[in-house]
Amino acid sequence: MRVTDLRTTLVEVPLDRPTRNSSGVSNDRIGAVLIFVDTDIGVTGESFLFTLGGRRIEVLRAMVDSLKPALLGEDIRYAERFWERMWRELYFLGHKGVTIFGLAGVDTALWDAKGKALGQSVTHMLGAAHDRIPVYSSAGLWLSATPDELAKEAAGYVAEGFRGVKMRVGKKHLEEDVERVASVRKAIGPKVALMCDASRGFTADHAIRLGRKLEEFDLTWFEEPVAPYDHRGSAKVAAALDTPIASGETEATRYGFREMLAHDAADIWMADLGRVGGVSEFVKVAHLAAAHDIAISNHLFTQQSIGILGAFANTTWLEYMPWTSKLYRESVGVEDGCIAVPDRPGLGFTFDPDAIERYRVR
Repeated sequence: MRVTDLRTTLVEVPLDRPTRNSSGVSNDRIGAVLIFVDTDIGVTGESFLFTLGGRRIEVLRAMVDSLKPALLGEDIRYAERFWERMWRELYFLGHKGVTIFGLAGVDTALWDAKGKALGQSVTHMLGAAHDRIPVYSSAGLWLSATPDELAKEAAGYVAEGFRGVKMRVGKKHLEEDVERVASVRKAIGPKVALMCDASRGFTADHAIRLGRKLEEFDLTWFEEPVAPYDHRGSAKVAAALDTPIASGETEATRYGFREMLAHDAADIWMADLGRVGGVSEFVKVAHLAAAHDIAISNHLFTQQSIGILGAFANTTWLEYMPWTSKLYRESVGVEDGCIAVPDRPGLGFTFDPDAIERYRVR
């Protein structure tokens, strides 16, 4: 069960409509590096990394490709061993950002290959706590939409079967955000979960002022109200509000989340499979959270995250983002507000060769 090759392919996938949050950057596509780990038993593990707008995707590809000499000949059953060896080797370039993205892409593909080789889903290899996960739509409700547009769009997601929706906040004037949230809550009713994402756009004081005004709308969480490096600011917001604070999508490895824990910076941890370091590191973060009675969710990477979240009892919600759905053979179906955890080998999703050709960067 040894690695014989590491292959990468670049694709660009157009978004159905441009996105914009409080960062002010608009994106009309994503660029992705698709990662394939081939083995001597005919099994191929798959994963991907991406950047918004496709900017600097070549950097991620180069990082992944640089790991090939170290990966060839490795036993796919020992992803953790490879991760630790690379962690020590990569220290000179740093343990955040591009290095961890690259390691994450390879590690996730190794877990996928291992599951396929053993005929087991990643969920069952890790513990299997759930066969269904509540899902919220993160596909829209962007900052550029008007209150009326938001209401119509949010009602549409509920009609599709979602029992939770996430909208973006970050307008210049506080009352504008209040009006927008009120419009969505009225459209979806009191029983549908409503999350608000500030996309790291506020000071702690502004976040507290806004958060207090939003509490009447019974938010499931207030996401990333301040800059991700401002753990003390996030803790200040969390202590001032009844609404739970969700954060962690920009944190690297277990050590980033350990810092969040030390500051009581968030009530819900949202690990990003790429930034956190892949499946091996996601597992450590999930267990660290469980040891402190903290709920976990994912950030993007919807298809790959389903099987991982299915393994942990402290999983709360799955974020559904359709950006990469066009790349897969298998579809994601919402039923009664939940998504079924796939019982297929590995991560349960495989790239569609026709889609790869359609979106390949020539």
